[in-house]
Amino acid sequence: MTEKPRLLVIDREGAPGKASLDGLAVAFDVTTVRTSSKALALLRDGKFSAVYVDSSQFSSVRLFGVMIQAEEILEAISDGVAVVDPDLKLIWANPEFQLLTSRPDVVGVSFYDALGQPEILGPESCPFTTAVASRATAGTALKIAGGRYLRLTVTPVFDGAGDLTHLIALTRETTDETQQQLKVNAIHQAGDELADLTPEELSEMGVEERTDLLKFNIARHMKDLLGLDFIEIRLLDRPTGRLIPLLTEGMTPLAANRELYARTEGNGVTGHVAATGKSYLCPDTTGDPLYLEGASGSRSSLTVPLIFHGKVIGTLNVESPQPNAFDDRDRQFIEIYGRNIAAALNTLELLQAEKVSTASASVQAIDRELALPVDDIITDATTVLDRYAGHDEDIIARLRHLLYRAREIRTLIQKAGTAVAPAPRLTHPGPAPRLAGSRILVVDKDESIRRSAHHLLGCQGASVETARDANEAIALMRQSAYSSALVDIRLPDLDGYEAFKRLREVQPSVPIILMTGFGWDPNHSIVKARQEGLQTVLYKPFRSDRLTEAVEQALRSSSPREASPGAPPADSSEPAPPPEAPTHEP
Repeated sequence: MTEKPRLLVIDREGAPGKASLDGLAVAFDVTTVRTSSKALALLRDGKFSAVYVDSSQFSSVRLFGVMIQAEEILEAISDGVAVVDPDLKLIWANPEFQLLTSRPDVVGVSFYDALGQPEILGPESCPFTTAVASRATAGTALKIAGGRYLRLTVTPVFDGAGDLTHLIALTRETTDETQQQLKVNAIHQAGDELADLTPEELSEMGVEERTDLLKFNIARHMKDLLGLDFIEIRLLDRPTGRLIPLLTEGMTPLAANRELYARTEGNGVTGHVAATGKSYLCPDTTGDPLYLEGASGSRSSLTVPLIFHGKVIGTLNVESPQPNAFDDRDRQFIEIYGRNIAAALNTLELLQAEKVSTASASVQAIDRELALPVDDIITDATTVLDRYAGHDEDIIARLRHLLYRAREIRTLIQKAGTAVAPAPRLTHPGPAPRLAGSRILVVDKDESIRRSAHHLLGCQGASVETARDANEAIALMRQSAYSSALVDIRLPDLDGYEAFKRLREVQPSVPIILMTGFGWDPNHSIVKARQEGLQTVLYKPFRSDRLTEAVEQALRSSSPREASPGAPPADSSEPAPPPEAPTHEP
């Protein structure tokens, strides 16, 4: 018996018993489907002699013809394209999508099975469900076998009645950019760990231990993350221009001990990079006139500057025995990590400024512990003296003597500290302290700010006194001369502008710096003070260098002034003997 020819019937209505279908069944082996997507899947699976669509249903199956006509175009594009039915079974896929799978034919296979059950990275955990529910495009990232990454975009298709007919899945491979971003993230995380020490660890570690830990972490990260074995880091001694070796891994003894300076000529690639502040890629060391041998047998090198706040503080050099081992992407990675190294070195430098050696740390600890109590004595005695002026002269004399002795205690502690030989620091400490001879008044209710100001400004040679509110500061300024004053805009008694104005009335020529946290200034103190001559604003939390620069800027902007009546000279490093008290109304 001859087999009947196969006929595929697309019947959207699906009404059984229709005369037309009954008539066709006599002459054909009829297979009936309700959707064009199912029809397309059956056409790929088996052979049919013809496809039948009733004329009344042409509009509802128009996409079927469009898909057939567009197949050549879809097969030619570089992105993977797949069509799935509402059950997420693949109906059709172009060659690019087929290459992502390990199957010879994916039609009829579940979408995720075809891709080997990939890891869904987000943001959507199920883009197909999201796309159908929102009736809009949804997307997510996938990780498939072989460490490859895809960007999946799903678009649902509905018929005129609002029923889901199929979904179109567009896949684009993003392996290179994803791996690059993951590497950048890992480098940033590694950089964050360079100086990530708990307070307990810091208190137990000396300068050399912290430096050794930093060098160990750098070497480990360079090997684990970037696969580099030949590394050299040098720090710039700015006064001399010398590039001091900090870390050398795999370099020859001659290279490790070579004297180099930040100069464009005669000092190798490292000196050139330190002088110009620009990275230098050397693809072939044998033909580069700047290159000086670092690692034995090195054929290519990459050197980047270590930059912190726009200034070169050192160099990072990596080398390879292979020519052309580094490209522009490697340069970007090394520069990113170099910025993290620079930040860690700066942090370590600040820590060393706080504790340069075991002996000096003991003196500094005493100074830190006594700083605020001595300030309290000075402030309280000055406040009483300010209010008691014009009364019992014996009491006034005793108060003056108390102030003199309190300041003398601080000077004696500072002398003891300078007598202790400091341990070597990472970089050259530079010339004399930048604020030597200045007397700074710091006004802030926050004890930690007052304590930090004592330490950070004291390290630069300044004599620091602090007040908790504006009235204490006013009393201190009536009795003593200051080189500059740092005043918080949120004091318990007066706002920043009122404090600025009152202090200038007491000592008109003293430059005043207003301090604020995160730029918050509800009373517009800074704006109003600027209109009356404010030159410098300091934002908290402040760094050591920014604090020093702000004070230096204020001191440079001030004109020569006369000391307030009865106050010791502002540049006096010794506490002055008790002077005669100025007369103030109580």
